Amino acid sequence: MCLDTPQEMAKKRFTADKLARLEGATRFIQGINKLFCILLAVAFGLLIAATAAPQKRELNKLQRKLQATQEREEKALARKEHKEIQLQALREDPSYLEIQARDRLNYYRKGERVLRFGGER
Repeated sequence: MCLDTPQEMAKKRFTADKLARLEGATRFIQGINKLFCILLAVAFGLLIAATAAPQKRELNKLQRKLQATQEREEKALARKEHKEIQLQALREDPSYLEIQARDRLNYYRKGERVLRFGGER
């Protein structure tokens, strides 16, 4: 059995204290590294969001413009269809042709009552 001398015991204790301080410093540095990585990730995320915001605004603007154009196109197609129906009726339906002509020329038959409502003119 070997007993340690007081000097050896002091040296072991000194080494244990030094080791504990090194472990504490290592844990502190690891914590700082984790914090730095989190901050770096947040900064990177904010950078991506900041660069995407103008593109998102431009996309929204273009989508609104597209929607307005599509609405105008639908209205134009509806007007075209209405005019095509009117043209077909003028060509094929004599009674419709008579009604349109009498309306434009302001003619009416004896005893006929004509009611006019405010509308397109």
